[in-house]
Formats: sequence, C-alpha cells, structure tokens
Amino acid sequence: MTRRVLYAAAAAVVGVVALGVTPGAQSGGAPAAPARRGASGVPTPRMPDGRPDLSGMWSPGGGPGRPVSVDEKGNVEEIFPSRRCGPTQVNCDGYTNQSVDGEFTGRLNPNRALYKPEFWDKVQSLDMNTNKEDPLFICQPLGIPRVGPPARILQTANDVVFLYMGSGASSQPADYRVIPTDGRKHDPVRSQDVYFYGHSVGHWAGDTLVVDSIAFNDLTWLDRGGYFHSDQMHVVERFRREGNTLIYDVTVEDPEVLLEPWVVNTRRLQLNTNPNAYLPEGQPCRDYDRENMVTQIRH
Repeated sequence: MTRRVLYAAAAAVVGVVALGVTPGAQSGGAPAAPARRGASGVPTPRMPDGRPDLSGMWSPGGGPGRPVSVDEKGNVEEIFPSRRCGPTQVNCDGYTNQSVDGEFTGRLNPNRALYKPEFWDKVQSLDMNTNKEDPLFICQPLGIPRVGPPARILQTANDVVFLYMGSGASSQPADYRVIPTDGRKHDPVRSQDVYFYGHSVGHWAGDTLVVDSIAFNDLTWLDRGGYFHSDQMHVVERFRREGNTLIYDVTVEDPEVLLEPWVVNTRRLQLNTNPNAYLPEGQPCRDYDRENMVTQIRH
C-alpha cells in the first residue's frame, strides 16, 4: 500500500519554523562530552548544583519515519507494511489496502516489543479490533511509554515536572507527572497501588536523569497495534541534555508477557526557543459511539 507524499518535505519545514526551531537543528549529532556542548556548539545549561538543566519546551526532532520509495521521476511514496506476524503465524505479511485506517497507517517504527508466543493471538486480536479495544478511544491517559517524552519540563533542585500536551484528535488529555530526583527509593505503600503513569522516582547517573517507574495498571498499551502490558511492567526512562538537544531513551520490562526487555528507539528533541511558544489548552475528550461501529476501520 502506498500513498503520495510529495508535499511532505515542504510541510515539515513549515511546521518546524512555526515551532521556532530551525530545520538544521532537527538532527542530533554525537555528544561532545569533553566540551560539554551539544552538536550545535551550544553549551549545556546547568542548575546551581551542577546538574544539567532539563527545563524548557521540547519539540520533536529527527526520528524514524515510514518506509518510502522513489520512482524514476523523483516521486516519493510511503509504504505501509502489513500487520506483523507472530512467531507461529503465517500468511499475515502481505500488503493491505487499509489506506484510511489511521491506527494502521500511523505505525512509524518497525522496532516492536516481542511477546511470548502464547500472547501473540491476543495482540493480533486487539490489533484487528482496535476501534473497540484501544484505550485511546475511552478518553483515558495514554500512559508510558506510549505518551512519549514530555512537551515541557520544569526542574528544581529536588524534582522535575513533566507536562504532556493534550490532543483532541487522539482524545489524549493534557497531563503531568511530578517526580522526585533526590535518589529516594520507591514508596512501599504507593508501590502496592496501580497508576496510569506508574509510581516514579528519579536519580542522577552522571549527567543523565534516570526515572524508574513501577506500580502500573494494565489498562494502557505500550503503543498502537494491540501492544498491551501487565501490571508487572517496569519502565526506565533516561533524559540527557546536550546543548539544545534532549535525548530520550526508554526501556520496558514486563516478564509476564514479554520475551525480553523492549528498548525503544532513541528520540531526540530540540529546545523550542520561541518566546511565544506555549502549550495549548487540552480539548474536551471525544466519546466515541462504539456501540454503533460495525467495521474494523478506525475513525
């Protein structure tokens, strides 16, 4: 399945300028540790205690995109692979015509969590019935790691505040997390409860902020496509600032359902230096009329 994307390059540049970020800042380079500067030569700002200051508005930078092909005339086409096969499944790797299925065509990343064989049928079923099963459609938080990195970070000497931008289009409410960074352990009482974003504590490992989260409910997905998790999930997020680039890494462990830890692809975000940048107010949640849905096409 292919779709023309001749307008993509121009649209990307317009979007970047609107965010107050230059196109050249979108690609993160190798860290320059000795000089403690980012790829652009901008020094990494620091707090009074010497820790990197992660505060700021962060705009998505370069990352993996959809596979594309280029014909002899230079036309670019997106390629949408089929739904993935489980270890014991066959005849599920052909191309599909679900061109208006946003849940399907929105897959940008071939790096996927590996499930134990006994759970692949469940993943496949959730994927095929996403319009009824995806928790996104019932106005609940996306949880981590699906929500991605925060849109804004506020940092103090003892904690960080992560602000997530809401989206009326995806029914994701604007949300936040407040995480202590003083190296404390998980609270023994709160660790017995369950949360959409887990019970999180942070500590510094050199210039990297490590956020360790446990005590999740099992209501969210790791990503679109039926990638569920259990309430035994353990997520470690790592944040490192190099100049005006924020490097975000995530590792997911869930021995109940996963064969091995899932290491999410590194994401690089650029500091939005536009003084007029702001987080838009979250839109009201859209309650989908699921009882009247009769097809597998997502709307």
